[in-house]
Amino acid sequence: MEELKKVLYGEIEEFRETGHKFVDGELNLMQFKHSSGGFGVYAHKGGKDFMIRLRIPSGITNVSEMYKVYDFAERYGLEKIHLTTRQAIQLHGLSIDEICDLMKEALDNDIYTRGAGGNYPRNVAMSPLAGVDPKEAFDVTPYAIAIGNYFLERIYTYKLPRKLKVSVSGGSDDAAHCTVQDLGFVAVNKDGKEYFEVYLGGGLGQNPKLAVKYGELIEPKDVLYYVEAMVRMFMAEGDYENRNRARVRYILDRMGEKDFLECYKKHVNEVIEKENFEIDVKAKSYDKKGIEIQIEDSRLFEQKQKGLYSVYIHPTGGQFAIKDLKSVLDLVNNFEDIEIRLAMAEGVYFRNLNGEEAKKLLDLTEDMSAKTKFEQSVSCIGVPICQIGLCNSQGALNDVMDYFKANNGNMNVLPTVHFSGCQNSCGVHQIGAIGFTGKKKRVGDKVDECFTLFIGGTYGIGETKIGESYGEIQAVKIPEFLFELSKNVEKSNLNFKEYILKNESEFKELVNKYNV
Repeated sequence: MEELKKVLYGEIEEFRETGHKFVDGELNLMQFKHSSGGFGVYAHKGGKDFMIRLRIPSGITNVSEMYKVYDFAERYGLEKIHLTTRQAIQLHGLSIDEICDLMKEALDNDIYTRGAGGNYPRNVAMSPLAGVDPKEAFDVTPYAIAIGNYFLERIYTYKLPRKLKVSVSGGSDDAAHCTVQDLGFVAVNKDGKEYFEVYLGGGLGQNPKLAVKYGELIEPKDVLYYVEAMVRMFMAEGDYENRNRARVRYILDRMGEKDFLECYKKHVNEVIEKENFEIDVKAKSYDKKGIEIQIEDSRLFEQKQKGLYSVYIHPTGGQFAIKDLKSVLDLVNNFEDIEIRLAMAEGVYFRNLNGEEAKKLLDLTEDMSAKTKFEQSVSCIGVPICQIGLCNSQGALNDVMDYFKANNGNMNVLPTVHFSGCQNSCGVHQIGAIGFTGKKKRVGDKVDECFTLFIGGTYGIGETKIGESYGEIQAVKIPEFLFELSKNVEKSNLNFKEYILKNESEFKELVNKYNV
């Protein structure tokens, strides 16, 4: 990676000049974005402050690295870091010079931002409990790392039509959302042997599409052949002229499933014939001595390693206060051989804890982490930060939580709610049981922030479904709507999914009450 670093260091000062031209009005937003996205940098609304996205490989980090992230945030006067829905970390409200200085120091500490935005392969997503999940087919961690390294070594050379999202899931729960990605690998066992199922051409946002399944199981050692085949197919068949139709799923739309899969297989065969991408990896051996505990806590997960646990911390909206982060790091820094994995739900798992360590972390984070699925709702960063955002998604989420607390609402009734500030689905609202996507709409005599309501989204092998749109609700009315919905569900003595199926007319009547 040292040669890569030399290239990336050399790009930063040129980017600094580009940033100053944008701040001084010599470049417009789109001209700046064309350059900045590839560095993982985006301007806030107003164009004076900036965001940088730290590319945490498949969400895998450690105490030392997180201390460095804390140092960055503390040095630049930030109160929070943002944990994203693709296992990255965002820092907001920085000047262009702070961005470039931070980028250099991050590189010094093996933290990359290159390709964290723009038309590049994005962070390879992975099941956050890979390696410790009792239900997984096998530990996919080394394969996700191999794919991520493969992309990173070539990151500055790519000329793709649009971004490329690759995910790796450890089992049928599809925790990395492979079934709605450009390319996904799902671990399976067949006849006592490990394989990947391959999924292609999925995606969320405008014109969402479920991925199609490749006809053959593949051996995990061959995974890079299938990654490179997708890159080549994307460059050969992707639309470089129309950005709005440049993602992989539009190739699938244009060709149809049969021809699309045949085209992909042709590229696979060409790569196998001409290249040597076979990998030899080994999963980590977990040999830490466990200590069993008897604690009921929704944030505690038993690992498949006896007496070892993972603890999940979910700050509201993924906004992790740095004072809380520091407290957690100071505690776990004294623990033996622990791991940290960022989730795709804006939270973080502290793994490989014995029972005594897990209890200490649960006690410390009792008041800093959401506990129920509803409290662990998800939101993109939204307005007023995001340049393309239409609505204040973080504000909507916080208003909902405040309303429930003020009115003694039952936090155990509703599932996780997903908020996206625009149609791009950064909050993955389309595969949530309850999802909202922001839009501006005239209500009465003014244009107001409204959210389109989606119901019934889900993910999992054989179960993935895009939610159905049920109408549009003013942002200020969403807390009241969800509160009334929770009362109806609670009264029915059914879970949310059963309630929607058995009480559809009552549900639609409630939606119509708030619809604009």
